[in-house]
Amino acid sequence: MADNEAEGAAEAAEAPAPKGKLKLILAVVAVLATAGGGATWFFLLRHHDKGAHAEAVAPPPKPPTYVEVPDMLVNLIGLPGERVQYLKAKIVLEVKEEKQAEAIKPSLPRVTDIFQTYLRELRPSDLNGSAGLFRLKEDLTRRVNAAVAPNQVSAVLFKEVVIQ
Repeated sequence: MADNEAEGAAEAAEAPAPKGKLKLILAVVAVLATAGGGATWFFLLRHHDKGAHAEAVAPPPKPPTYVEVPDMLVNLIGLPGERVQYLKAKIVLEVKEEKQAEAIKPSLPRVTDIFQTYLRELRPSDLNGSAGLFRLKEDLTRRVNAAVAPNQVSAVLFKEVVIQ
């Protein structure tokens, strides 16, 4: 009989244990689901809502203004005895505002002179490939900004570049 009582007590002790573990597991799952939902809102939805409000409040950006530079035709430096090569370029200056464009227009003869002087010093090999044209754009942008200071040109754009 003592053995039966010991077995009954052991079964009684084991029976509540699975129910307690089940409650613990359910509580942990509920906490993790709540934390996961909060993290999802924080990282995905919260920033999305602020962006929608910011876009509605912010005015649309103004399109840039362009200033045409007169077409240029210059001869390139070559070795003695080589045939003369020419560079023809149609260039446009990009500025942020219309008032900057109006301030730059009186300086266009100076800009043209600076461009002509610089372009005449180039060799055909200086203009090879897209890297050569990129360097040319950067150099022209730097030179035009020095000529029209305190106004600022955002970029020098090529409409046409022909080397012949």
